[in-house]
Amino acid sequence: MPRERGQKVVATNRKARHDYTIEDTYEAGLVLTGTEVKSLRAGRASLVDGYAFIDDHAEAWLDAVHIPEYTGGTWTNHPPRRKRKLLLHKAQILKIHNKVKEGGYTLVPLSLYFSDGKAKVELAVAKGKREYDKRQALRERQDNREAQRAMSARRHLGD
Repeated sequence: MPRERGQKVVATNRKARHDYTIEDTYEAGLVLTGTEVKSLRAGRASLVDGYAFIDDHAEAWLDAVHIPEYTGGTWTNHPPRRKRKLLLHKAQILKIHNKVKEGGYTLVPLSLYFSDGKAKVELAVAKGKREYDKRQALRERQDNREAQRAMSARRHLGD
């Protein structure tokens, strides 16, 4: 029985949703060392430059994710940016590999969290947005916000 219940988010990659159009999302486990887990439990990680890939042996890897060294660690500490193996089902790996190999798609980490005491990462198969797509998305969000404000102001005047 796990000691912890529910989800505790350690890090999110908010820029990924701005830079990419998300197609599919997957939850993957992580193979970590002890000091990495302790550092994550302290709430310290960064997904900004992180990416995932599938190698020739049909294994998924997470690379360039920064998990800082554990302050209480000694010579057993881990390197902050190292390749970490992802735990996914073989069918999921093949599906992701075929999509990425198709072209134009990449594998991006969206969030790093603990689910019932186990470290997990949410991966997204995503396609890069062009600059005008980003501007259009920002404009739509701003228009929706203004429309909500106008409706809210009108509702308050009617009371």
